[in-house]
Amino acid sequence: MRRLGLLLVSIMLLAVLVVPSMAQEPEEVTLFFHSGVGGERTALDTILSNFNDSQDDYVAVATELPEGSYTDAVNAAALAGELACLLDLDGPTLYSFAWNGYLIPIEGYASDELLADILPSIINQGTYNDELYSLGVFDSGLSIWGNVEYLEAAGVRIPEGIDDAWTLDEFNAALEALQALDGVEYALDLKMNYGQGEWFTYGFSPILQGFGADLINREDYQSAEGVLNGEEGVAAMEWFQGLFDAGYTTATPADDNLFVDGKAALSWVGHWEAGRYTEALGDNLVLLPMPDLGAGAATGMGSWNWGITSQCENPDGAWALLEFMMEAEQMQIMVDANGAVPSRISLLEADERFAEGGQLSIFFQQLNSDVAVPRPITPAYPVITAEFSKAVDEIASGADVQDALDAAVDAIERDIEENDGYILD
Repeated sequence: MRRLGLLLVSIMLLAVLVVPSMAQEPEEVTLFFHSGVGGERTALDTILSNFNDSQDDYVAVATELPEGSYTDAVNAAALAGELACLLDLDGPTLYSFAWNGYLIPIEGYASDELLADILPSIINQGTYNDELYSLGVFDSGLSIWGNVEYLEAAGVRIPEGIDDAWTLDEFNAALEALQALDGVEYALDLKMNYGQGEWFTYGFSPILQGFGADLINREDYQSAEGVLNGEEGVAAMEWFQGLFDAGYTTATPADDNLFVDGKAALSWVGHWEAGRYTEALGDNLVLLPMPDLGAGAATGMGSWNWGITSQCENPDGAWALLEFMMEAEQMQIMVDANGAVPSRISLLEADERFAEGGQLSIFFQQLNSDVAVPRPITPAYPVITAEFSKAVDEIASGADVQDALDAAVDAIERDIEENDGYILD
């Protein structure tokens, strides 16, 4: 009996030791992410490893999907009921995913302190139907890089911030003066080598907005008629076409090096060229604010961001991971890798590059103001961007501007009508 009693005590002690151990097994937090540049993948791996090492409740498990077919892969996973908990998504695709019910609002998770430290552009991008669905670790910057030597030789004023941006007349005069310089083949590089696609919408819809037009009527997102193809829209794209007609830029650059080789005086492009351009031009490089084309300056914004899916069985764990990604230390790892603009204001203010007078301060100024315009916040965006991109390509090649914009509007209107206006029940 004594031996039996000791055996029972031993079994009970073993149970006490084993049960807590089993209860502490971390829950998986799955995530889908796009296969971007190598530096981003390495940075994400580091952040996920840091998260797994920082606590015992959850373990992050990532699945990489090809960027070119990312949206199709997400849609297929959603239909199969196999969405990951945390979803990496490009800014304007958020609205289609939210409309389809793939995502849940996250504002209830985020603290007021965190949200107050996030760029307004990130909040605007992540908000659909008055609810916050996503947060991004970084935003994008779009502006004009300039060759100081050429600008000074042409006698062109160099704006210092968004409050003294070039007017349309000044911009036109600058292009004419720069084109006349010896050694300058093109006053402006528009990165047409990127080809038809999202760049044409992200990069050139600010021209529409600068003239007072837009891709769609943003009051209700039900129509593009008279907004994209109205008087202001036609004027904007005729001016754009005029850049090619005047020889200020080219629709068929031989390579991606017009600006770094000194063949172009200005380059209309984003933050991702900061490193390469600085290496090539050094102190001869300056970042200029987007010009005021008549209705106010406008710039593109938005980038890849994160949302929690409706199929996630442990959204608390997904938020724990997303909140960790948004921590300043983890965010710094990512932006050091990809050169993007960190989304936390406190990080921007602490970085001399983005502070007043810094090389990249224009990006901060634009994203922290109404100069940054989100791409249309509607599930119709995939069709809007495809049709506008097609129109841009045709206009750059000499097509009739009104006809090209009318065709884009017709396709956009058909899509909205076929989807009952994308109105939520």
